[in-house]
Amino acid sequence: MSEVIENTIGFQQVLQTLEYALNRSPFYQKHFSGVIPENMTPEAFRKLPFTGKEDLSLNNRDFLCVPQHQIAEYVTTSGTSGKPVTIYLTKNDLLRLAKNEKESFELTGAKSDDLFQLMTTIDKQFMAGLAYYLGVQELNAGMIRIGPGVPALQWNSILENKPTILIAVPSFLINLIDYAKQNGIDMNQTSVRSVICIGEPIREDDLSENILARRIHNDWNLELFSTYASTEMGAAFTECKAHQGGHLNEELIYLEVLDEDGNEVPHGEKGEIVISTIGTEGTPLIRYKTGDVARVYREACSCGRSSVRLGPILGRKNQMIKFKGTTIFPPSIYEIFDSHSEVSCYKIEVSKDYLGHDTITILLENKIEHAPVMHDIIEECKAKLRVVPHFVFLETDYLRSQVFKNHMRKPEKIVFK
Repeated sequence: MSEVIENTIGFQQVLQTLEYALNRSPFYQKHFSGVIPENMTPEAFRKLPFTGKEDLSLNNRDFLCVPQHQIAEYVTTSGTSGKPVTIYLTKNDLLRLAKNEKESFELTGAKSDDLFQLMTTIDKQFMAGLAYYLGVQELNAGMIRIGPGVPALQWNSILENKPTILIAVPSFLINLIDYAKQNGIDMNQTSVRSVICIGEPIREDDLSENILARRIHNDWNLELFSTYASTEMGAAFTECKAHQGGHLNEELIYLEVLDEDGNEVPHGEKGEIVISTIGTEGTPLIRYKTGDVARVYREACSCGRSSVRLGPILGRKNQMIKFKGTTIFPPSIYEIFDSHSEVSCYKIEVSKDYLGHDTITILLENKIEHAPVMHDIIEECKAKLRVVPHFVFLETDYLRSQVFKNHMRKPEKIVFK
């Protein structure tokens, strides 16, 4: 029996969520009809049918467990892996969000005298920006809500207000670095000491820094903290200062990491992340398959905490690309382009040809079309992907407008057409 299942307190808490959902959720009343045993053991729980993104998409309102007048916030998923769905939050769910982010910040060493600068959107029904804001308030710290993009505005605020912690998408830090170099800003003499990274991995499979993180550190001496979260779980796995995976908040999430046969994978092995929420009122989820694949670490962390940890997301099942007989996950493509300082922006387009086969097109800046780096990129594609995608070269500002879109919450580095 795995250590996750043996967590008696966590299992008792998730049983409370199950009972709550069975009493209030039209979806789960149907979904679990006839399959709930009288004695719910951990083994019986693992036999319950999964919940998936398609269930949420097709039956969104049927997941709601409270009257409409008790809904305090309507947030939506980003839509990067399908049609956006709504997650309904009560006032207590907002308190749960605040608790999660406060405790996540504390993992990184943040304190009440820190000043955060938020470089992600807080509007457009985005949960992450809202969660960060609530968490900073719960920490009794300060926040500057700049939002995404606009390097000049970000730097003006950094130089004037002197934030100590940034909350940002890692690839946007490359834009900040480029702007600082072009405008004579000494990044390493500013107040910023760390970044809470959202939306993109900064670790390799072995938990070492990936190329993107190393590229940032080549110019900017600050501490990067990896996070993994989703709107559906309403919680986050965040690194501590040991940087050995994101810690599970056992009071908020019941975690399973499963192989293809639905069995828990052992320490250090990879599997699909399946979560059940604890303490949610508006939209509780039971055995929700995220589609994300990561390694799980069940041994105690060197920081002294015993909570389970997750490594970086190695891929999403619905983002697997089949190209000329080769299986490719997006991170493998990101690694090639993130490794070259000459490339400050790129976008991947995946579409189907007339035979229904996947095709890959990479949008790049026209300034590198005839540069020596293109030869290196092509050779790396041959060696690491075993295929060479099609390349299209665009003016830099236009390309950046296609990646860092005003209406998008995260950089649109890949699109499936």
